[in-house]
Amino acid sequence: MRRFFRKVIQVTKWLLAVSGGVFLLLCILAFTTLPFHMYHRLATYSLPGKLPPKAIVMLSGAGIPSENGLIRAYFTATLAARYPEAIVLIAAPGDTSDMNSDPVRIAQELALRGVDPVRIYFEPEGKNTRGQALNLANGSGIDLKNTYIILVTSPEHITRAVKTFNRAGFSWVSGLPTFETSLSEDLTFIDKDLKGNKVVPPIGGNLQFRYQFWNHLKYEILVIREYIALGFYKLKGWI
Repeated sequence: MRRFFRKVIQVTKWLLAVSGGVFLLLCILAFTTLPFHMYHRLATYSLPGKLPPKAIVMLSGAGIPSENGLIRAYFTATLAARYPEAIVLIAAPGDTSDMNSDPVRIAQELALRGVDPVRIYFEPEGKNTRGQALNLANGSGIDLKNTYIILVTSPEHITRAVKTFNRAGFSWVSGLPTFETSLSEDLTFIDKDLKGNKVVPPIGGNLQFRYQFWNHLKYEILVIREYIALGFYKLKGWI
């Protein structure tokens, strides 16, 4: 029994050492541009061209209101205004007869942004990207497999979404990444102008520590999660 507990302690120490090393490595990488470039690479796998699409497909985020749901609706409406002949498909699970369901609320958001409700269709059954792709390929009642469509989704999801739709039989698919934009104003400031405790080092001019480091940590989480999802989809034969 004593030997068993000694082994458990050794394994625990090893796991803590590895976890600490990985965390330290991620913190170091967050001070570089590598996390952004990995994130950007996932987002730019298949960017839209200049030809008008037959359909604009908004893949469901976290619903409305939510950060990624609203930004996807914004980009979908912008794209719909640019291509007025394209239909708009909302791929989000939910009961379309319920006015408080996610698909209906997304449609209402798009209508507020100028999208004619007559152009809006739903794919409310798919629970993930694979299910949505299969349903749109086989059960939507609209032949989209041999026409040009544009997917609207989060930047890190573009690669997996496009590959999944290609695997489901769609021959011509692009993805529009919903990149956020930062403020255009200079956000540096002089610490002494704001007063406060002088013992704390000034950070007003250090945008890397105030913003870039934390943004890159977020990118690392998104990228790691997405590569795991890509690996899972590959093993399942979905991409």
